[in-house]
Amino acid sequence: MPILGIIAAQNYPRTFDVEYLVVGGGGGGGNDSGPTTYSGGGGGGGGYRTSSVSLAPSTSYTVTVGAGGTGGASGTNGVNSVFSTITSAGGGRGGTGANGSAGGSGGGAGAKDVGTTTGGAGNTPSTIPSQGNNGGDATATEGAGGGGGASGTGANNSGINGGNGGAGTANSISGSSITYAGGGGGGPRPTGSTGTHGGGNAANQGGGANGVIGTALSGNSGVVILKYPVSKTATFSGGVTQTTTTSGSFKISIITAAGVSDTVSWA
Repeated sequence: MPILGIIAAQNYPRTFDVEYLVVGGGGGGGNDSGPTTYSGGGGGGGGYRTSSVSLAPSTSYTVTVGAGGTGGASGTNGVNSVFSTITSAGGGRGGTGANGSAGGSGGGAGAKDVGTTTGGAGNTPSTIPSQGNNGGDATATEGAGGGGGASGTGANNSGINGGNGGAGTANSISGSSITYAGGGGGGPRPTGSTGTHGGGNAANQGGGANGVIGTALSGNSGVVILKYPVSKTATFSGGVTQTTTTSGSFKISIITAAGVSDTVSWA
């Protein structure tokens, strides 16, 4: 090989692999919108995407952690989370006497006086892997549907009881197994019971919130987790909250500050 060719090959930046988990913000739960026979659907879990990607050193890549949606009669979907070209959609809000909204996972349907409402659809664009599942349906004047989760659909109401939220997905990229992107439980008719949250506990990121009579919880914020070779050093431009730890031959950066866009590069 000519000398110039050898120099060019030596100076050409070599790509390296980054394993990622990107979870969108969970949808807010719905709540009572009038008569006490109404109940709100559970919010859908944020979109869930995990894989690996080859990146170049000294190149800036976008990182954004989506906030959870607000709960209530005018609740909102969760906000998208982003890493480089990977986007995980925010979860759909739970319906309030109406259909649930589409999102990473769909929000559960809220009960209403006449007819049946339907859960929102999970985000399944043909160009990327499925990010979530559909929300559950609701029968008139009875309980509301649960929000969809990363691993399962939200359950329909069971009489006066709200449907359970769809199951999230366990992932150990952080070094310990945590369940992400579970759906929220559907609200009950006044004498019924609220559906079980699909995410398990507060450690779940991106889970939808229960939609109960008279009140509704907001969805949890999402999360971005990056795992890369220990020989690399990540530099964040500022804005997000992140912690970086070393585990064997890898470093793990967990980015949690919601609603802030940042960039990350590696040297």
